[in-house]
Amino acid sequence: MDDQMHTLAESGQAPREDTAMISREVWPVTYPRGEVRASDFRVVEVEVRRPRPGEVLVRNTWTSVDAALRLRLRETAPPGYFPAFPLEEPMDGIMTVGEVVESRADGFSPGDMVWHASGWRDYAVVEAGRQALGGVGTLTKLDVDVAPPQAHLGALGANGLTAYAGLFHAAGLRDGDVVWVSAAAGAVGSLAAQMAKIRGHRVIGSAGSDEKVRYLLEELGLDAAFNYKRGPLPDLLREAAPDGIDVYFDNVGGDHLEAALGALRRSGRVAICGMISEYAAKEPPHGPGNLMLAVTKGLTIRGFRASGHTRLLPEMRRQVGAWVREGRLHCRETIVDGLPQAPLALAGLLRGDNTGKTLVRIDGGTHRENTVD
Repeated sequence: MDDQMHTLAESGQAPREDTAMISREVWPVTYPRGEVRASDFRVVEVEVRRPRPGEVLVRNTWTSVDAALRLRLRETAPPGYFPAFPLEEPMDGIMTVGEVVESRADGFSPGDMVWHASGWRDYAVVEAGRQALGGVGTLTKLDVDVAPPQAHLGALGANGLTAYAGLFHAAGLRDGDVVWVSAAAGAVGSLAAQMAKIRGHRVIGSAGSDEKVRYLLEELGLDAAFNYKRGPLPDLLREAAPDGIDVYFDNVGGDHLEAALGALRRSGRVAICGMISEYAAKEPPHGPGNLMLAVTKGLTIRGFRASGHTRLLPEMRRQVGAWVREGRLHCRETIVDGLPQAPLALAGLLRGDNTGKTLVRIDGGTHRENTVD
């Protein structure tokens, strides 16, 4: 992109009619086998058309990186999930935030900060009102006085909605419940754990490193936490919750779900929002061998997705926004700078290198972590 076009976009001005705007886009060129690699993608420069009536042109500033993207980087996505990303095409259906630079849609003006679902690219032409990602990614104007724009990809966006809906609706959190959250240092897990603590519950978190365990205990203030790599999972959970648990918020599946079934008390509940242990597994991972406990203990196991709870978005954003303003909910960010680094950011997340929300700042060139309070 030349300097003139970059300046026009950053100033919120539309390009001249006779000027072509060039945008970088990350396209998959092959479906990963095992670990995601940079060679599975390429960065393509494309010409961006002007918006038509009912559309806006957005200069993307931050784009999301989520473990569940791995489910779409395969020939066929799981039944009932969002479709697989086609090869050699832009990756539609990735949350991003950016600034409107040209609008032909009612309710949107140049300078507005918005979220939408055309991420992993510099610019996007987005149709206002068109549903994306089950409604979670529909073009929406953001209140950036509450929190920085990128927070709307995490605590105030789909990750926050997943945590909120999972705890308070899928799991039906009740007074006195003891809660275990797996992958508790991740984008969704860290929010779910904090929400349960804010509501006065005893919360146990698990993660994959001693550093993350310290984060859970010292920064998030959980009651107990453990590194699941430090021994047999049922023993570690029993030590953290000797009297058992009432709610398991599952981000991992596999042996974590099996351990939870053993630790859950009568009428316990499981809210499953993800199973990262399966996303890139070359062989089917070990699954629960004790499902009969769901019968004998009267357990409820419920899978859910944020897109099934979009009606809760306004409520969640009000409540979580208040917790952020009050300093009660903390949002750690792992930031990778530069659009071409998005595939490596995804690979790092799947390896467990991140803490909190993983984001790509589209213009940049370094890697760092940041905390939004």
